[in-house]
Amino acid sequence: MTLSVNKEDIIDGVQKAGLVIPTKSGQAYLRSLWLKAEQGNLHIMSTNGDIEFTGRYPAEIMEPGLVGVQGRAFVDLVRQLPSGKLDISQDENAGTMLLKHGRRSYKLPVSNAEWFQPFHDFPEENSIVWSGDFLQELLYKVDFCISDDINDDGLSCLCIKAAENGRVDACGLDGHHLAHFSFVHDELAARLPEKGILIQKKYTQDMKKWLGPDDIELNITDKHICLRTMDGKESLTLPRSMYDYPDYTVFLAKLAQQNTSIAVMDRKENMEALGRIQIFLSNNDQAVYMEFTNTEMQMKAQGHDTGSAQENMEVTFKGDVSRIAFHTRHLLNVISHFISSTVELTMTEQEGPCGVRGKIDQDYVVLIMPMKIVEDAYYSEDKDQ
Repeated sequence: MTLSVNKEDIIDGVQKAGLVIPTKSGQAYLRSLWLKAEQGNLHIMSTNGDIEFTGRYPAEIMEPGLVGVQGRAFVDLVRQLPSGKLDISQDENAGTMLLKHGRRSYKLPVSNAEWFQPFHDFPEENSIVWSGDFLQELLYKVDFCISDDINDDGLSCLCIKAAENGRVDACGLDGHHLAHFSFVHDELAARLPEKGILIQKKYTQDMKKWLGPDDIELNITDKHICLRTMDGKESLTLPRSMYDYPDYTVFLAKLAQQNTSIAVMDRKENMEALGRIQIFLSNNDQAVYMEFTNTEMQMKAQGHDTGSAQENMEVTFKGDVSRIAFHTRHLLNVISHFISSTVELTMTEQEGPCGVRGKIDQDYVVLIMPMKIVEDAYYSEDKDQ
């Protein structure tokens, strides 16, 4: 294999390929970044055994070939080299690849082509177009509610499932939070299987790193979710998970009950107050306690060794759940994912699920579970003061 290629043409693909290579030791095939030179293009490929990345970039091919190079070393080297032409050749007798850049030259050990296992081709039939920007937004709105524990089976996955009238639900659930984002995409709704598709959270992180603002092609097979740029130059293949996903509509239905309590408040003011309250919390005291009147919310927190905090802010409140407690950091994280100037808390019970919505954040709701209020005495004033 002998070729010349400009660093600027491949650096983005090299770095994306490097993100897929396993960080821990594994088989040489998985640690390798595979280079295939043919028909005026350099193909860059990498896999961790589950995810596959493929990129195709223009190059001057003098001699076609396929070789695997030590992935981490190749990525780091190309990234640190100045812009300009890279001359790459393989010395089959020495078992090395020679990379030249001006007066610089480097030799890297290679894996023989016999070790290469073919990657999955992007399935052309029935592919659909999806906005990369929109998919990034979906992942941002839902991903933080997916369980980090891979042993949680379905709860460790993003669920994308068809609903009625061409709508699609995206859901993340970890037992304490539920994020639900609904949108219209007729073609995607028609292509999704009845139970939807599940993508493990660890793979959604790879999707975030690969996605850009441009449209992409998406296709679904029995075992994989396949993504490709519209020009066909890059593709990412992810495995589908086959767990059973909980019926999240049961939790959402609770918000539609007639006996809910609703508090509307300024999002920015609430986030700033929660940020200050966090200063007074400790590992054993993470709760913020809220009390409501028709026009005001009082927030209190206390740490055994850190002191106490109290903040009052204007709200619009209606209902019977006048006292409730939340994990401060979790509530702050939930509210930070909204862009509306005001947020609405829909409380079902003092210890039942609470829904968070924003007027501008259409078709988006996050459920958060309150904490149990243990000590009523917390709210009393110190008689000695």
